[in-house]
Amino acid sequence: MRIERELEGLRAATGAWRAAGRRIALVPTMGALHAGHLALVAEARRRAEIVITSIFVNPLQFLPHEDLARYPRDEAGDLEKLRAAGCDLAWMPTPAVMYPPGAATVVEPAGPAEGWEGDERPGHFRGVATVCTKLFMMTGADVAVFGEKDWQQLQVIRRVVADLHLPLEIVGLPTVRDADGLALSSRNQRLSPEQRARAAALPRRLRAVAEALAEGRPAAPTLAEAREGLAADGFGVDYLALVVPHTLKPWAEGQRGEARLLATARLGEVRLLDNLPVLLRG
Repeated sequence: MRIERELEGLRAATGAWRAAGRRIALVPTMGALHAGHLALVAEARRRAEIVITSIFVNPLQFLPHEDLARYPRDEAGDLEKLRAAGCDLAWMPTPAVMYPPGAATVVEPAGPAEGWEGDERPGHFRGVATVCTKLFMMTGADVAVFGEKDWQQLQVIRRVVADLHLPLEIVGLPTVRDADGLALSSRNQRLSPEQRARAAALPRRLRAVAEALAEGRPAAPTLAEAREGLAADGFGVDYLALVVPHTLKPWAEGQRGEARLLATARLGEVRLLDNLPVLLRG
């Protein structure tokens, strides 16, 4: 597996692969890799001959009060996992490579970036859209694979790619979960043992809500009851909402079709994100 930290080395590698007619897949990550990331690498391998995994903790998507320095990092462990997964190149740029001195251009998304995480973390999706656009252009990838756990992020990226006419396919992979249902996330490492045990209540509540809505229960009281239940479980609920899957607009009461249930809840300092599809039948 090649490891590149400078743009010249990355472009030399990708230029040779493209000249040979190889299809390139990208898996963008911020490191601290777990089984969910490795599932993305496996999917990328199924869709392309060359797999690039980027590891970059993007400062542009952290808010001033969020501790960038505390984000989990494990470079040696990450590289070992990528080698075992059959990754061809690890792209590990420094902040100076991604944002050279004097850098003044950002991608400001709207549409699905508005509301929910967009409200809770103003400017976050600007950072996501900017870094992903840079990664797509740096690698020249034909396809990029993202997890559905960050559902709103996935829709923002799809919108950016469509709006900027970027020549790559965006693939979403269903959320990978622990045995108790908790969505795998690097931030889970920061949960205490007691918090980790309690965290399984979030997916359990979401499943119950999804089942109730699919059976025809009205959304507003069902969501309100679940918010109260999560609070009783010790969570601080930022939001629990039913939305139109691709636009992220609130789901209208009485509407039928496929919706998405979104939730973000806090245990201590750790924010847990999750989502589930819900089919509401007439």
